[in-house]
Amino acid sequence: MPSKTLHYPSPRHAAALYAGREENLVHAERALGVRLVTRDDWLKIDADPEPLARAEALFSFLDQARAQGMAIRTPDFHRIADTFARGEGGQLQSMLDEPLVIATNRKTIVPKTLAQKLYLQSMLKHPVVFGIGPAGTGKTYLAMAAAVNALLQNQVERVVLTRPAVEAGEALGFLPGDLREKILPYLRPLYDALHDMLDTEDVARLTDKGVIEIAPLAYMRGRTLSRAFIILDEAQNTTPEQMMMFLTRLGEESRMVVTGDITQIDLPRSKQSGLLEVRHILADIPGIDFHTMSGADVVRHPLVARIIEAYDTYRNPIAPRNGSSAKP
Repeated sequence: MPSKTLHYPSPRHAAALYAGREENLVHAERALGVRLVTRDDWLKIDADPEPLARAEALFSFLDQARAQGMAIRTPDFHRIADTFARGEGGQLQSMLDEPLVIATNRKTIVPKTLAQKLYLQSMLKHPVVFGIGPAGTGKTYLAMAAAVNALLQNQVERVVLTRPAVEAGEALGFLPGDLREKILPYLRPLYDALHDMLDTEDVARLTDKGVIEIAPLAYMRGRTLSRAFIILDEAQNTTPEQMMMFLTRLGEESRMVVTGDITQIDLPRSKQSGLLEVRHILADIPGIDFHTMSGADVVRHPLVARIIEAYDTYRNPIAPRNGSSAKP
Protein backbone atom coordinates (compact mmCIF):
# COMPACT_ATOMS: atom_id res chain seq x y z
CA MET A 1 0.00 0.00 0.00
CA PRO A 2 1.39 3.45 -0.90
CA SER A 3 2.53 5.69 1.94
CA LYS A 4 3.71 9.26 2.44
CA THR A 5 5.50 10.76 5.45
CA LEU A 6 5.01 14.46 6.17
CA HIS A 7 7.70 16.23 8.23
CA TYR A 8 7.24 19.40 10.28
CA PRO A 9 9.63 21.77 12.11
CA SER A 10 8.74 20.43 15.58
CA PRO A 11 6.44 18.01 17.43
CA ARG A 12 4.38 20.99 18.66
CA HIS A 13 3.94 22.20 15.07
CA ALA A 14 2.71 18.78 13.96
CA ALA A 15 0.31 18.40 16.90
CA ALA A 16 -1.20 21.84 16.29
CA LEU A 17 -2.51 20.65 12.92
CA TYR A 18 -4.91 18.21 14.59
CA ALA A 19 -5.64 20.34 17.70
CA GLY A 20 -3.32 18.18 19.78
CA ARG A 21 -5.99 15.48 20.09
CA GLU A 22 -5.18 12.07 18.62
CA GLU A 23 -8.88 11.18 18.49
CA ASN A 24 -9.10 13.79 15.75
CA LEU A 25 -6.69 11.71 13.70
CA VAL A 26 -8.97 8.72 14.24
CA HIS A 27 -11.83 10.84 12.87
CA ALA A 28 -9.73 11.69 9.80
CA GLU A 29 -8.84 8.03 9.30
CA ARG A 30 -12.50 7.06 9.20
CA ALA A 31 -13.58 9.99 7.04
CA LEU A 32 -10.80 9.66 4.46
CA GLY A 33 -10.24 5.89 4.51
CA VAL A 34 -6.56 6.12 5.44
CA ARG A 35 -4.24 5.03 8.24
CA LEU A 36 -2.37 7.78 10.10
CA VAL A 37 0.67 7.25 12.29
CA THR A 38 2.28 10.16 14.12
CA ARG A 39 5.35 10.41 16.32
CA ASP A 40 7.53 13.38 17.22
CA ASP A 41 7.59 15.78 14.25
CA TRP A 42 6.25 13.52 11.49
CA LEU A 43 2.96 12.12 10.26
CA LYS A 44 2.76 9.04 8.05
CA ILE A 45 -0.20 8.37 5.72
CA ASP A 46 -0.93 4.84 4.48
CA ALA A 47 -3.68 4.55 1.87
CA ASP A 48 -4.57 3.88 -1.72
CA PRO A 49 -3.49 6.67 -4.10
CA GLU A 50 -6.72 8.69 -4.16
CA PRO A 51 -7.43 8.84 -0.39
CA LEU A 52 -3.70 9.36 0.22
CA ALA A 53 -3.76 12.43 -2.02
CA ARG A 54 -6.80 13.81 -0.18
CA ALA A 55 -5.18 13.24 3.22
CA GLU A 56 -1.98 14.94 2.06
CA ALA A 57 -4.02 17.88 0.74
CA LEU A 58 -5.87 18.05 4.07
CA PHE A 59 -2.69 18.42 6.12
CA SER A 60 -1.21 20.84 3.60
CA PHE A 61 -4.32 22.99 4.04
CA LEU A 62 -4.10 22.78 7.83
CA ASP A 63 -0.45 23.80 7.70
CA GLN A 64 -1.27 26.82 5.53
CA ALA A 65 -4.09 27.82 7.88
CA ARG A 66 -1.70 27.64 10.82
CA ALA A 67 0.83 29.78 8.92
CA GLN A 68 -1.88 32.45 8.47
CA GLY A 69 -2.25 32.63 12.25
CA MET A 70 -5.37 30.52 12.66
CA ALA A 71 -5.61 28.11 15.57
CA ILE A 72 -6.92 24.70 14.56
CA ARG A 73 -9.56 23.54 17.04
CA THR A 74 -11.43 20.25 17.14
CA PRO A 75 -14.60 21.55 15.40
CA ASP A 76 -12.39 23.11 12.71
CA PHE A 77 -10.50 19.85 12.19
CA HIS A 78 -13.65 17.76 11.87
CA ARG A 79 -15.25 20.27 9.49
CA ILE A 80 -12.16 20.42 7.30
CA ALA A 81 -11.52 16.67 7.28
CA ASP A 82 -15.12 15.96 6.30
CA THR A 83 -14.92 18.54 3.52
CA PHE A 84 -11.78 16.97 2.05
CA ALA A 85 -13.36 13.50 2.40
CA ARG A 86 -16.21 14.71 0.18
CA GLY A 87 -13.70 15.88 -2.41
CA GLU A 88 -14.58 19.54 -1.79
CA GLY A 89 -11.23 20.66 -0.41
CA GLY A 90 -10.74 23.09 -3.29
CA GLN A 91 -13.49 25.33 -1.91
CA LEU A 92 -11.67 25.64 1.40
CA GLN A 93 -8.35 26.15 -0.37
CA SER A 94 -9.72 29.21 -2.17
CA MET A 95 -10.61 30.62 1.25
CA LEU A 96 -6.96 30.53 2.31
CA ASP A 97 -5.83 31.96 -1.02
CA GLU A 98 -7.78 35.14 -0.10
CA PRO A 99 -6.73 36.17 3.43
CA LEU A 100 -9.57 37.91 5.26
CA VAL A 101 -8.80 41.08 7.19
CA ILE A 102 -11.32 43.53 8.63
CA ALA A 103 -9.94 47.06 9.00
CA THR A 104 -11.39 49.62 11.42
CA ASN A 105 -10.03 53.00 12.49
CA ARG A 106 -8.33 51.73 15.64
CA LYS A 107 -7.28 48.19 14.78
CA THR A 108 -7.08 45.49 12.16
CA ILE A 109 -9.09 42.39 12.99
CA VAL A 110 -8.02 38.98 11.73
CA PRO A 111 -10.08 35.84 12.47
CA LYS A 112 -8.33 33.68 15.05
CA THR A 113 -9.90 30.36 14.08
CA LEU A 114 -11.26 28.77 10.94
CA ALA A 115 -14.75 28.95 12.46
CA GLN A 116 -14.37 32.73 12.82
CA LYS A 117 -13.14 33.04 9.24
CA LEU A 118 -16.10 31.07 7.90
CA TYR A 119 -18.42 33.26 9.99
CA LEU A 120 -16.87 36.47 8.63
CA GLN A 121 -17.05 35.20 5.07
CA SER A 122 -20.69 34.31 5.60
CA MET A 123 -21.42 37.89 6.70
CA LEU A 124 -19.80 39.20 3.53
CA LYS A 125 -21.81 36.87 1.27
CA HIS A 126 -25.28 36.65 2.81
CA PRO A 127 -27.83 39.40 3.56
CA VAL A 128 -28.94 37.62 6.76
CA VAL A 129 -26.59 35.62 8.99
CA PHE A 130 -27.22 33.93 12.32
CA GLY A 131 -24.19 33.51 14.60
CA ILE A 132 -25.04 31.04 17.35
CA GLY A 133 -22.61 29.98 20.05
CA PRO A 134 -21.41 30.45 23.63
CA ALA A 135 -19.65 33.46 25.11
CA GLY A 136 -16.10 33.99 23.89
CA THR A 137 -16.50 32.70 20.35
CA GLY A 138 -16.38 36.24 18.91
CA LYS A 139 -19.83 36.10 17.34
CA THR A 140 -20.88 39.60 18.46
CA TYR A 141 -17.44 41.22 18.20
CA LEU A 142 -16.90 40.01 14.63
CA ALA A 143 -20.39 41.16 13.64
CA MET A 144 -19.53 44.60 15.03
CA ALA A 145 -16.25 44.58 13.10
CA ALA A 146 -18.07 43.71 9.86
CA ALA A 147 -20.61 46.47 10.50
CA VAL A 148 -18.00 49.13 11.22
CA ASN A 149 -15.99 48.07 8.18
CA ALA A 150 -19.08 48.25 5.94
CA LEU A 151 -19.78 51.76 7.25
CA LEU A 152 -16.20 52.93 6.70
CA GLN A 153 -16.26 51.46 3.16
CA ASN A 154 -19.55 53.32 2.41
CA GLN A 155 -21.30 50.01 1.75
CA VAL A 156 -24.03 51.09 4.17
CA GLU A 157 -25.21 54.48 5.42
CA ARG A 158 -25.73 53.54 9.04
CA VAL A 159 -25.27 50.84 11.65
CA VAL A 160 -28.13 49.81 13.90
CA LEU A 161 -27.36 47.79 17.03
CA THR A 162 -30.10 46.33 19.17
CA ARG A 163 -30.74 43.96 22.05
CA PRO A 164 -33.85 42.77 23.83
CA ALA A 165 -33.92 44.43 27.27
CA VAL A 166 -35.23 41.31 28.95
CA GLU A 167 -34.19 42.25 32.47
CA ALA A 168 -36.32 45.39 32.30
CA GLY A 169 -39.17 43.59 30.59
CA GLU A 170 -38.85 46.25 27.84
CA ALA A 171 -40.60 48.59 30.34
CA LEU A 172 -37.84 51.16 30.16
CA GLY A 173 -40.10 54.09 30.96
CA PHE A 174 -39.98 53.24 34.66
CA LEU A 175 -36.21 53.63 34.80
CA PRO A 176 -34.61 57.00 35.68
CA GLY A 177 -32.76 59.12 33.13
CA ASP A 178 -33.00 59.71 29.38
CA LEU A 179 -33.22 56.93 26.78
CA ARG A 180 -29.47 56.42 26.55
CA GLU A 181 -29.12 56.17 30.33
CA LYS A 182 -32.07 53.75 30.54
CA ILE A 183 -30.73 51.27 28.00
CA LEU A 184 -26.97 51.61 28.62
CA PRO A 185 -26.75 48.64 31.05
CA TYR A 186 -28.22 46.32 28.40
CA LEU A 187 -26.20 47.67 25.47
CA ARG A 188 -22.86 48.19 27.21
CA PRO A 189 -21.12 45.27 25.41
CA LEU A 190 -22.01 46.83 22.04
CA TYR A 191 -20.60 50.21 23.14
CA ASP A 192 -17.43 48.50 24.38
CA ALA A 193 -16.89 46.84 20.99
CA LEU A 194 -17.51 50.14 19.18
CA HIS A 195 -14.93 51.96 21.31
CA ASP A 196 -12.45 49.18 20.56
CA MET A 197 -12.79 49.86 16.82
CA LEU A 198 -13.46 53.60 16.58
CA ASP A 199 -12.10 56.66 18.37
CA THR A 200 -14.25 57.89 21.25
CA GLU A 201 -14.93 61.17 19.45
CA ASP A 202 -16.05 59.31 16.32
CA VAL A 203 -18.43 57.11 18.30
CA ALA A 204 -20.01 60.18 19.94
CA ARG A 205 -20.24 62.11 16.66
CA LEU A 206 -21.70 59.24 14.64
CA THR A 207 -24.15 58.38 17.42
CA ASP A 208 -25.32 62.00 17.70
CA LYS A 209 -25.90 62.11 13.93
CA GLY A 210 -27.81 58.82 13.98
CA VAL A 211 -25.25 57.12 11.73
CA ILE A 212 -24.73 54.66 14.56
CA GLU A 213 -27.93 53.85 16.41
CA ILE A 214 -28.06 51.75 19.56
CA ALA A 215 -31.53 50.97 20.84
CA PRO A 216 -33.56 48.25 22.55
CA LEU A 217 -35.44 45.82 20.33
CA ALA A 218 -38.81 47.38 21.22
CA TYR A 219 -37.78 50.52 19.29
CA MET A 220 -37.43 48.57 16.03
CA ARG A 221 -41.17 47.94 15.67
CA GLY A 222 -42.84 49.59 12.67
CA ARG A 223 -39.58 50.58 10.94
CA THR A 224 -38.01 49.60 7.61
CA LEU A 225 -34.22 49.85 7.64
CA SER A 226 -32.59 50.45 4.25
CA ARG A 227 -28.87 50.80 3.44
CA ALA A 228 -28.09 49.67 6.98
CA PHE A 229 -26.06 47.02 8.76
CA ILE A 230 -28.29 45.77 11.56
CA ILE A 231 -27.14 43.58 14.44
CA LEU A 232 -29.48 41.87 16.89
CA ASP A 233 -27.46 40.69 19.87
CA GLU A 234 -28.59 38.33 22.66
CA ALA A 235 -31.25 37.03 20.27
CA GLN A 236 -31.91 33.98 22.45
CA ASN A 237 -33.97 36.37 24.59
CA THR A 238 -36.37 37.29 21.80
CA THR A 239 -39.80 35.73 21.56
CA PRO A 240 -40.87 34.23 18.20
CA GLU A 241 -43.00 37.34 17.59
CA GLN A 242 -40.07 39.67 18.29
CA MET A 243 -37.78 37.64 16.01
CA MET A 244 -40.25 37.85 13.12
CA MET A 245 -40.75 41.56 13.77
CA PHE A 246 -37.01 42.18 13.67
CA LEU A 247 -36.29 40.13 10.54
CA THR A 248 -39.06 41.89 8.62
CA ARG A 249 -37.36 45.27 9.24
CA LEU A 250 -34.86 44.37 6.49
CA GLY A 251 -34.88 47.02 3.78
CA GLU A 252 -33.14 47.48 0.43
CA GLU A 253 -29.34 47.06 0.39
CA SER A 254 -29.31 46.17 4.09
CA ARG A 255 -27.60 43.35 5.92
CA MET A 256 -28.58 41.68 9.18
CA VAL A 257 -26.60 39.63 11.68
CA VAL A 258 -28.39 37.90 14.53
CA THR A 259 -26.23 36.61 17.39
CA GLY A 260 -27.14 34.59 20.44
CA ASP A 261 -26.34 31.79 22.85
CA ILE A 262 -29.12 29.23 23.15
CA THR A 263 -27.68 28.00 26.47
CA GLN A 264 -28.28 31.42 28.10
CA ILE A 265 -32.01 32.02 27.64
CA ASP A 266 -33.39 34.46 30.25
CA LEU A 267 -37.00 34.45 29.08
CA PRO A 268 -39.75 33.28 31.45
CA ARG A 269 -40.36 29.54 31.17
CA SER A 270 -43.75 30.21 29.59
CA LYS A 271 -42.12 31.96 26.59
CA GLN A 272 -40.31 30.20 23.76
CA SER A 273 -37.06 31.61 22.37
CA GLY A 274 -37.35 33.00 18.86
CA LEU A 275 -33.76 31.96 18.19
CA LEU A 276 -34.56 28.32 18.91
CA GLU A 277 -37.55 28.42 16.55
CA VAL A 278 -36.16 30.43 13.66
CA ARG A 279 -33.73 27.79 12.39
CA HIS A 280 -36.59 25.37 11.76
CA ILE A 281 -38.45 28.04 9.80
CA LEU A 282 -35.72 29.70 7.70
CA ALA A 283 -33.04 27.01 7.30
CA ASP A 284 -33.70 26.40 3.59
CA ILE A 285 -34.13 29.99 2.40
CA PRO A 286 -31.34 31.20 0.03
CA GLY A 287 -29.52 34.28 1.32
CA ILE A 288 -29.91 33.24 4.96
CA ASP A 289 -27.01 31.42 6.59
CA PHE A 290 -26.75 29.82 10.03
CA HIS A 291 -23.29 29.60 11.56
CA THR A 292 -23.02 27.58 14.77
CA MET A 293 -20.00 27.57 17.08
CA SER A 294 -19.33 25.47 20.18
CA GLY A 295 -17.36 25.75 23.37
CA ALA A 296 -14.33 24.41 21.51
CA ASP A 297 -14.39 27.61 19.40
CA VAL A 298 -13.95 29.89 22.44
CA VAL A 299 -11.00 32.26 22.00
CA ARG A 300 -10.95 33.75 25.49
CA HIS A 301 -8.90 32.36 28.38
CA PRO A 302 -8.49 28.57 27.92
CA LEU A 303 -10.42 28.02 31.15
CA VAL A 304 -13.54 29.54 29.57
CA ALA A 305 -13.79 26.67 27.07
CA ARG A 306 -13.30 24.15 29.88
CA ILE A 307 -15.99 25.82 32.02
CA ILE A 308 -18.45 25.71 29.10
CA GLU A 309 -17.60 22.06 28.41
CA ALA A 310 -18.05 21.18 32.10
CA TYR A 311 -21.48 22.83 32.20
CA ASP A 312 -22.51 21.07 28.97
CA THR A 313 -21.46 17.72 30.44
CA TYR A 314 -23.32 18.42 33.68
CA ARG A 315 -26.52 19.44 31.90
CA ASN A 316 -26.34 16.71 29.25
CA PRO A 317 -24.71 13.65 30.83
CA ILE A 318 -23.57 11.01 28.36
CA ALA A 319 -21.64 7.78 28.52
CA PRO A 320 -17.90 8.20 29.17
CA ARG A 321 -15.87 8.79 26.06
CA ASN A 322 -13.63 6.02 24.82
CA GLY A 323 -10.10 7.24 24.34
CA SER A 324 -8.23 6.16 21.22
CA SER A 325 -4.80 6.72 19.80
CA ALA A 326 -3.44 7.02 16.32
CA LYS A 327 0.05 6.00 17.42
CA PRO A 328 1.21 2.44 16.88
